[in-house]
Amino acid sequence: MRRAAVPSRWRRTRPEPQPPHDLEDMMGPTGTNAARTESGRPPSLWRNRDFNLLWAGQCLSDLGSAMANLALPLLVLQLTGSPAQAGLVGTTGLLVTLVCRLPAGVLADRLDRRRLMIVCDVLRIAAYTVLGCAVVAGTASLVMVLVVVIAGAAANALFSTAEHAAIRNLVHSDQLSAAVARNEARSYGTSLAGPPIGGLLFGLGRSLPFLGNALSHLLSLAAVLVIRRPLQQPRKEPPTSGGAAGLEGLRFVLGNPFLRALLMIAAPLNMAFTGMIFAIVVSLQRSGTSAFLVGLASMIFGLGGFLGAFAAPVIQKWLRLPRLILVLAWATAGLIAVSALFSTSVLAAVPLAAAVFLGPTCNAALFGYQAAITPDHLQGRVVSVIFLAATSAAALAPGLAGLLLAHFSSGAAMLVFSLLVAVAAVTATFSSGIRSMSTAP
Repeated sequence: MRRAAVPSRWRRTRPEPQPPHDLEDMMGPTGTNAARTESGRPPSLWRNRDFNLLWAGQCLSDLGSAMANLALPLLVLQLTGSPAQAGLVGTTGLLVTLVCRLPAGVLADRLDRRRLMIVCDVLRIAAYTVLGCAVVAGTASLVMVLVVVIAGAAANALFSTAEHAAIRNLVHSDQLSAAVARNEARSYGTSLAGPPIGGLLFGLGRSLPFLGNALSHLLSLAAVLVIRRPLQQPRKEPPTSGGAAGLEGLRFVLGNPFLRALLMIAAPLNMAFTGMIFAIVVSLQRSGTSAFLVGLASMIFGLGGFLGAFAAPVIQKWLRLPRLILVLAWATAGLIAVSALFSTSVLAAVPLAAAVFLGPTCNAALFGYQAAITPDHLQGRVVSVIFLAATSAAALAPGLAGLLLAHFSSGAAMLVFSLLVAVAAVTATFSSGIRSMSTAP
């Protein structure tokens, strides 16, 4: 379950988890509640001004980040001629994101989330504007690029955590899964469109992707500034200080049988997805496949997730989250094995894209459920724990895939990831924690 919410309407056959605050707190402003009472259901998300402002601003911001992420290693290659140093840029960004995850959760719960988002956008605007201007002036260097990458990755981790924590304050409780699904579509859509645009702009002028990224964050800043609703509930108690604050989120996750079991399943799933994508790309390159077809394979992965994000509300009507997890795990194990049969062909991307198709639905259901059962003052820390657990194993996947490809055939290396997911599927099948979702919040 990738960058690893409750179904759009809770099933009538199982009890609702008790919300941690008054229902009115979860439903938003009084006017919105009144609209729900009169019509029997909340207004469409497309009529939710504040959610749409945040969503649109992040569409532009994510697009700018995807453009810059493609252009940064290209810039380092031109500056240094070293592929190793170009790879260092991407590795640095991933490591900074991982290191910042837990502190980001503490800050998102302790500080005003709107102000935190504003600071993050201002930092990203400044960093990428300076880099773009340095590229124009011919003074850009590897050190400057690394500083920008570190600042940008830290700001991205803070902003995304605060955004996830704020969602339930912007939408009705039974629209959480739909809101997360729209965010998933945004993420996959910008990951598809951003790299080609970034490459085009870099070809027209090396500074353009970075200045374009700065502009995208400026538009995101404007959107955050005009959101009317508060992005968090009033704090009735002083915040916990020091390391104890971070441990509160961990204790909440480990104290919930369902979330605790889910982490044990999400980590190998994310690792397998990331490792398989890397393995397919390397296998295609090693077999002499053209760069165009390698790029086509990458596009197929993203397209599977993009379409899955749009299908998420429909799929959730058929499958509750516990069953959805079982279907995803077993289907992924089988589909990865099928991919292994076509390890040196672009066709290997098709079964994996089919597995990725279910990922957004799982993410939407998971984070909607998490948002519904987590007290607002813990939202940031709980989200950060889930992010960290789900993505830390994935960060090791390229290294594992490379090691396997160095000693075994492409097909055999990919089957290792199928076995990894099969273990997760067996765990999900017999886990009492997964079954506990129907009886425990």
